[in-house]
Amino acid sequence: MAKQRRAKPTASRRRDKTKGGSGRRKPCPYCKDKIEQVDYKDVVALRRFVSERGKIRSRRITGACRRHQSQIATAVKRARELALLPYAAEPAREEGPRGRGDRGDRGDRGDRGDRDRDRER
Repeated sequence: MAKQRRAKPTASRRRDKTKGGSGRRKPCPYCKDKIEQVDYKDVVALRRFVSERGKIRSRRITGACRRHQSQIATAVKRARELALLPYAAEPAREEGPRGRGDRGDRGDRGDRGDRDRDRER
């Protein structure tokens, strides 16, 4: 005799795990102002759609509609090509104990120092 399966839960799992979202999307900034075409020369407006690291932000973050998000991506790429926008962020400068150069409590790795001295001879 075949084993009977349990009945599936009626509520979907995705609905159960929603957290705090209002469920309402942000209005598209270009549709709100009734702008038909995104201008690649408007660097101030395009910077809102680019992260600090230089990545194009998604529709979910920016609130742009599908049509304008596609135009934003093309405009950002065109502005990068003409050097109006950077391709990537400027590298961070090491200002103090933070960063990759800091060894923390490990010191300066004294065991390597002996080996380096032997090479110099």
